[in-house]
Amino acid sequence: MGPVQRFLKKYQKNVFHLLLEEYLGFLTRSLPGIEGMIVRRGIYRLLCKKLGKSSLIYAGAYLTHAYGIEIGDKFSINSGALIDGRGRIKIGNGVMVGPNSVIVSSRHQFEKTDIPMTSLDHIMQPVAIDDDVWIGALAFVKGGVRIGKGAVISAGTAVLADVPEYAIVTGVPAIITGYRKDKLGKDN
Repeated sequence: MGPVQRFLKKYQKNVFHLLLEEYLGFLTRSLPGIEGMIVRRGIYRLLCKKLGKSSLIYAGAYLTHAYGIEIGDKFSINSGALIDGRGRIKIGNGVMVGPNSVIVSSRHQFEKTDIPMTSLDHIMQPVAIDDDVWIGALAFVKGGVRIGKGAVISAGTAVLADVPEYAIVTGVPAIITGYRKDKLGKDN
């Protein structure tokens, strides 16, 4: 079976949604200013599983497989960022995604060596991002992880495992470099 036939078989119930998403995204992704943000918010309210109130989707942001993306209120995603919801992504309230960041919810199979990797399917890996999270510029969030409430993902960080609440992580792979709150609950 060729790649197009495999794609159509795997996503048959979402093919129309994906086509609509591609065309509407192409037409609206580069619209400037507040008008562009309003248009994109309207489009993604229709395409996403959920898009909360007061969301800002900057020009150049790219959401794909939006049927698997659920986003809370006061969300913002900056230019060049990509969110791929094919394996489901749930994002809480007050989350900020920096420019050119990538959040994926699946990975390619690669374990079978008797079949070319281009002929293997995706493995779905849901992502959960709790409330009040800041994902810095150029960060990468791997499928299958949970980012706890109030966490800060530093610019350029690769999140390959769960991040605890209020942790500040940095590096490739991400390591905890501090916490936004100390153990007594006071702000640092």
